[in-house]
Amino acid sequence: MADNLTEKQQKQQKQQGRGRGRPFEKGQSGNPAGRPRGSRNRATQAMQLMLDGEAQALTRKAVELALEGDTTALRLCLDRIGPARRERVVPLKLPPVRDAADLAGTMTAIMAAAGKGAISPDEAGRLARLVEVFLRAVETRDFERRLQLLENRRPPASY
Repeated sequence: MADNLTEKQQKQQKQQGRGRGRPFEKGQSGNPAGRPRGSRNRATQAMQLMLDGEAQALTRKAVELALEGDTTALRLCLDRIGPARRERVVPLKLPPVRDAADLAGTMTAIMAAAGKGAISPDEAGRLARLVEVFLRAVETRDFERRLQLLENRRPPASY
């Protein structure tokens, strides 16, 4: 009985250290080895075994259903035929940009194109971010140049 009591006390002390609702020590899982990388669920493996020889027949049936007007099958087939739309080339003429003074014209062209619908607002935002990055690069280059001029002009400190 005394051994039992000490075990209970030990468990309570361990539990107090972990906090309520924490069955494991902080930073340590119940299974340190964990699930092996690349291992697959048994149900997934069973499903793949059943479907292995039927891929062609299932594809043919999905196409038939799509051709008959089944919208779900149609969507499934179209998703597999063409890649998801990513980005497109933006057909936009921008004025040449050499320094910060040229950026106002560039932003005006971007805003006008978005207003006319030639480019989407999302594309306009991405182009505006490019302009912003260019502006920061120009400002950094100018700051570095001015700092070098100041350091070169300053007479050496005398001690």
